[in-house]
Amino acid sequence: MSLDISTLYLVATMVAAMLGAMLLLFGKQENIPALKWWGTAYLLGAASVALCTLASGALDEMLSLALNAVGFVACGMVWNASRVFHGRKPNLPGLVLGAIAWVAAVMTLPPEASALRMTIGAGIVALYAALTASELWAERRRALQRRWAMIVVPVLHGFVLMLPILLGDLLHPDDDKFAASIWVTGFSVELVLYAVGTVFVIFILVSERAVTVHKTAASMDPLTGMFNRRGFAEASSRVIEREAKAGRPVTVLIFDIDHFKSINDRFGHPAGDEILKLFATVVITTLRISDLSGRIGGEEFAALLPCSLEEGVLAAERVREAFANSGIAVEDGPVDTTVSIGVAGGPAGTELEVLLAAADTALYQAKRTGRNRVEAAEELPLSLENWRRKTAGTARPPQPRLA
Repeated sequence: MSLDISTLYLVATMVAAMLGAMLLLFGKQENIPALKWWGTAYLLGAASVALCTLASGALDEMLSLALNAVGFVACGMVWNASRVFHGRKPNLPGLVLGAIAWVAAVMTLPPEASALRMTIGAGIVALYAALTASELWAERRRALQRRWAMIVVPVLHGFVLMLPILLGDLLHPDDDKFAASIWVTGFSVELVLYAVGTVFVIFILVSERAVTVHKTAASMDPLTGMFNRRGFAEASSRVIEREAKAGRPVTVLIFDIDHFKSINDRFGHPAGDEILKLFATVVITTLRISDLSGRIGGEEFAALLPCSLEEGVLAAERVREAFANSGIAVEDGPVDTTVSIGVAGGPAGTELEVLLAAADTALYQAKRTGRNRVEAAEELPLSLENWRRKTAGTARPPQPRLA
């Protein structure tokens, strides 16, 4: 059974136009610039192919050349859409370079070299497909589980596009009927699959980006930009597991800003918020980049350091001193900025809950003995059950701050 090539191309363009309109509408509704690029590219490409297919005999040479150039610009827009989606600026010279190369090839090659023109055009499209794939591959550091599909679709498109034409050049170098061969029929079918597959990839990207954004928002404290309770617990558990495999100890610090309630009562909640942000900045800038920190309560913060208890105490002293010397002033005068810190360390594999409970007890001791000081807990057992048994009957049984 033979398939009419013009019909196949029209089906492909209708599918592309429908998908382009959907992407453009969704991009405007959700304010996603990359989807606007993708949608516009689909619509331009569909219009170009449709006009060339329907009015191929009625178009003069210059108008046909212009329509083909628009098609290559659409290919460049698909590549730029992937750049915009990953936060990069559009490459405007690259956007039109393919169209310029095509126009130059057509203007310089003799009319009888139709197969060579087709090969050059296919090469330009395949190059844009490869650039799109490389743009996605450059973002492999992001935790996208279906990365392979995002790379395979544009790569396969470029391969399917180039292989038949290159083989056609080898097998039928002088055949003027090449455009009506099985290769072009196959490509028209592949064009539909590519249009659908690309949209599938786009929505995978958008979906996983949305999941990442929501997951990040759920684990971050909006005021300080640090981890919240949930985020700190999850990140700390991963670090503890990693350090346990290497046989290295970890240390937990719990901070409580002294007299924070009175600060809110005297100076107002905006001043209290400024104190919280100041302390978060002090913690982040004083600790190492490999240390984790988060806000686990109103004026309570925590940090996990992959180090020994002695090193953790020294780090806590640096934070305490930096915060005490930072100073902050409001209209009513200076505000005291001091913090009490409890420190607990344990051998490799110590549970997070044990470290938090012990650091909490040490923090209580620091507050009870004068505030603005660092107190370290004694050496810990590995499990929370043993720690509770060991500390049974104390004045303040330690309770884990994070579940």
